[in-house]
Amino acid sequence: MLDDLPLPDDLIAPATEILDPRALQTAIDGARDSHPDDKAFRQAAIALLLEAQDRARDRIARAFADKPRDAAATTRAYCWMTDCLVTASLHLARTHLIPPGASPGRFALCAVGGYGRGEMAPHSDVDLLFLAKSKISADLETLIENVLYILWDLRLKVGHSSRTIRDCLKLGGEDYTIRTALLESRHLTGDRALHDELSHRLWDDLFRGTERDFVAAKLQERQDRHTKQGGQRYMVEPNVKEGKGGLRDLQSLYWIAKYVHGVSNTSQLVELGVFEPEEYQSFRKAEDFLWAVRCHLHLIADRPMDQLTFDMQVAVAEAMGYRDRAGRRAVEVFMQEYFRHATIVGEVTRIFLTKMEAAHVKSEPLLDRVFRRRPTVSRGYAVVNNRLAVADEEAFLADKLNILRLFDEGLRTGMLIHPDAMRMVTANLDRIDEGMRNDPEAAKIFMGTLLNHGNPERALRRMNELGVLAAFIPEFEPIVAMMQFNMYHHYTVDEHTIQCLRHLALIEHGDLKEELPVASTILKEGVNRKVLYVALMLHDIGKGRDEDHSIVGARIARTVAPRLGLKPAESETVEWLVRYHLLMSDMAQKRDIADPRTVRDFAKAVRTRERLDLLCVLTVCDIRGVGPGVWNNWKAALLRALYRQTRKALETGLEDLNRQYRGQEAKRALRAALPDWSKTDLDREIRRHYPTYWQGLHVTAHKVLAEMLRDLPEAEIRMDLHPDEDRDATRALFAMEDHPGIFSRLAGALALVGANVVDARTFTSKDGYATAAFWIQDADGHPYESARIPRLRQMILKTLKGEVVPREAMKSRDKIKKRERAFRVSTAISFDNEGSEIFTIIEVDTRDRPALLFDLTRTLAAANVQISSAVIATYGEQVVDTFYVKDMFGLKLYSETKQKALEAKLREAISEGQERARS
Repeated sequence: MLDDLPLPDDLIAPATEILDPRALQTAIDGARDSHPDDKAFRQAAIALLLEAQDRARDRIARAFADKPRDAAATTRAYCWMTDCLVTASLHLARTHLIPPGASPGRFALCAVGGYGRGEMAPHSDVDLLFLAKSKISADLETLIENVLYILWDLRLKVGHSSRTIRDCLKLGGEDYTIRTALLESRHLTGDRALHDELSHRLWDDLFRGTERDFVAAKLQERQDRHTKQGGQRYMVEPNVKEGKGGLRDLQSLYWIAKYVHGVSNTSQLVELGVFEPEEYQSFRKAEDFLWAVRCHLHLIADRPMDQLTFDMQVAVAEAMGYRDRAGRRAVEVFMQEYFRHATIVGEVTRIFLTKMEAAHVKSEPLLDRVFRRRPTVSRGYAVVNNRLAVADEEAFLADKLNILRLFDEGLRTGMLIHPDAMRMVTANLDRIDEGMRNDPEAAKIFMGTLLNHGNPERALRRMNELGVLAAFIPEFEPIVAMMQFNMYHHYTVDEHTIQCLRHLALIEHGDLKEELPVASTILKEGVNRKVLYVALMLHDIGKGRDEDHSIVGARIARTVAPRLGLKPAESETVEWLVRYHLLMSDMAQKRDIADPRTVRDFAKAVRTRERLDLLCVLTVCDIRGVGPGVWNNWKAALLRALYRQTRKALETGLEDLNRQYRGQEAKRALRAALPDWSKTDLDREIRRHYPTYWQGLHVTAHKVLAEMLRDLPEAEIRMDLHPDEDRDATRALFAMEDHPGIFSRLAGALALVGANVVDARTFTSKDGYATAAFWIQDADGHPYESARIPRLRQMILKTLKGEVVPREAMKSRDKIKKRERAFRVSTAISFDNEGSEIFTIIEVDTRDRPALLFDLTRTLAAANVQISSAVIATYGEQVVDTFYVKDMFGLKLYSETKQKALEAKLREAISEGQERARS
């Protein structure tokens, strides 16, 4: 039986070094002679099979480690190993385990699905078909059961079916998954004539004449799969098998090619004229790359693993031999290559599938054809199967600017571009030369595509995937498919850019008026659209270099903007926007915007209302374009507040931005909010607070705190927890007797209940009380549900009363998750004495973890540093904690020696915390 297996010569290692089927059969037969007891023999035979499997896996893995990209030979090697184990298992069951005299009758054992195609990763499923002539007899059932038990003992994941030819035809006619698996059936052992008969019957009775339905089913299946996987090719943790541009897309192509054209190998599609030779070569390279990635994933995880999670990306990059390059980690270089191959797979597969769809498209009902308005296309174009096509390629290419016009026409008509037109573009990218890049007419066409048709997203993505964007703006090429290896960015840099432009178009169209009132109003009132679109297009173009990407990007913008037809003043504004595109986001999220100096410094940086408007909209689009869930009401509220205060300052002058003015306004507001209080009580409340108290909080908080402080006994802690829906946070207000380290104890209490602090401030009154305001979110970045607030209150009170010690209680919770450990996050600590009039600003940029804020505030308290407020900005695995502080005498931390000593203590606390979190 194992003699049926011919020795292949195209494996990653010699076939008999992987597994020698004849030697294995001899060993199994020999074990029968030395173990007359059935149970002992079965155990001995399974041990032999397991030993052969382990040796085979080890030999393949070693050979693959030496040639980490030789995927085709590796997948064939795993298939060979599986063939040997399956046929050996059948030999063992049939010869030695089923009762003497049992007769299973005529049957064939076939491999189906991916196993049938001969492609297997280290932990791929083993899909088997036991094929009988007429019906499954009791003896054949016994044999099948024995074979399956053996394979399960070998820890193989087996998918199996026992059917007759009639069953196969019936079930294949009802279920496209079964039909697809049968399409790839391969004879392993047993009655070959039976398998050949099945094959003939499938083609004659089931496949032939149903091509149209099969193509439609596979196209729908592909669409559903992509939607389930997130719908984007550029998700930063892609699924190598099921994701867009993944192996399943390749398999869809193969299935349809075989079903429609009857090919046994995809190379035959070149002979049939479906692919050009260069397209097929690119396709094969991508296929080999993706299979190599999948095999490495399985080997590293030691299980069927198809998701390229962050930790796996680092491990696979190392296994495949990638190394760090200037300014970029090995994993980022690897992932850029991954996404570029995924793009090729997607494009080639889509071209092929669309051609199939066109060839087998269902006829439209007569009424639809009569009443549907046929789109009117410009001269030189045609409509083929409702797609925009080129009427005459030679005439079209006589003017190379038509390459750009094609995408503009696609947006204008709302039509998808025909695959043949896209292939024409790809084959003629060399026509986009220096002369065309500097042609004002070309710039006009490109800018028209960007500005004139509503949302340019579809055209830009297609131009990017076909290489037009990188050819026309060569400076864009390095960021194509570039991954940013962090948990913050959901997309590659080029896809992030396109997402940002999509959001800009949505705001401009008025689709987000309620969600984004400020940005919507700015665009409605009018800005220079050309400047805004180009700045957003170029804002991240400097990424992937050693230098700050904003500085590099501004330098690139200085060259690109004039080339796109912008006037000198417009180009200068684009350059400024690219250089400072993070300024507003940083000011809003990393600084206390209640401090007048923050707004004053920002106003001095932007200088004009025009720049403020443009930067505000760009910032909103940049944050929203990072990925789903990144934008929230908290960020929206911060940006709105900074925008409105800065706009007012630019209109009325910076003089109003001072503490005294704000303090007077706040006191007036509190008097109005407490009409039932006597003048004496109000005066006492207002006199008890220092000036800083009046700038940091809204009157709603001042009112609640005033009521909490009223007649507050010395030992009592009062607390008010209130969901702040407008800010996506819960506001936690505290009032108690003052004592050292109050901020740290509050931070510890909140960390223990799993609360993420996003903003916090504490104040000491002149009569010895402490007040504090914290804004907290749950693990999902939302306010706490009302039902959870009583437990939250109880835990905080226990901690503040000393019944729970945060440092001890946090040990089991302060952990860095496995998939996050692959990230390198360096720590940077800075001291700024200029950003605030009365505080030193300490900024700590480091890896985020649950107990970090508690550790930092405890360290500051131990060093006798008074914390007035803290602003927390989180970017995936990275966090920036900003503290506004004074020393024990109420002065700024001017001494460089003290700063260095404090920095060392903070670094030590961070380092010890990370060690604890990793253990």
